[in-house]
Amino acid sequence: MKQELQAIALRSTLLSLVPPGTQQHLLASAHVRSYDRGTTIFIQGEPSKAIYIVVDGWVKLYRVASSGAEAVVDTFTKGSSFGEAVAFRNDVYPVSAEAVTDCTLIRIDAEIFLRMIRENPEIALSILSATFTHLHSLVTQVEQLKAQTGAQRVAEFLLELSPCTSGPCEVKLPYDKVLIAGRLGLKPESLSRAFTRLRAHGVLVRQNVAQIADVKALRDYVAEDPALAWARS
Repeated sequence: MKQELQAIALRSTLLSLVPPGTQQHLLASAHVRSYDRGTTIFIQGEPSKAIYIVVDGWVKLYRVASSGAEAVVDTFTKGSSFGEAVAFRNDVYPVSAEAVTDCTLIRIDAEIFLRMIRENPEIALSILSATFTHLHSLVTQVEQLKAQTGAQRVAEFLLELSPCTSGPCEVKLPYDKVLIAGRLGLKPESLSRAFTRLRAHGVLVRQNVAQIADVKALRDYVAEDPALAWARS
């Protein structure tokens, strides 16, 4: 495994709390896999046998309802891990995973990780930490759905991607707008309306690039009472 890939993996929530010797042992037994955009990584209901760390690109987790509708649960990029908790229960995946861009993942066999936890229970802290990170992300999503307008959710999404802390900034949208809408609990037409409303707050979206006139002003808008945000929209 290339050194730069190892470095990303070692900084991940999953491995950052694992003792150095165990880290190297896990990575020595891991496999690097590349996926083209649109490739299925695993399917909802499939036995869970592995944990994944994203070292490049984007992956989405989603569920398909009995009606056939797709619900995006979360998206992950460089340094994120997924599949931990369910793999250690020897359960089936409750979601499907798909590469939404060309991506590179590190695949760690769950049984190897389990064996090391039995030998050194302190390693389980890494699983608890990763699980807490996922839970915190889901709680944040629920809070956004209940306490923010659609335009505010889109604005916060752009701010999370922004490399700037103030002033003007350019943000490249990481994946297609249909997925962005699903990730934010919006329909595609609602996302288009949100982009239109954000023009009044200095955001101009052209194709896959968003131009933010003032990052701080947009952050203030995200923190605004949603009742006021609706009125201004």
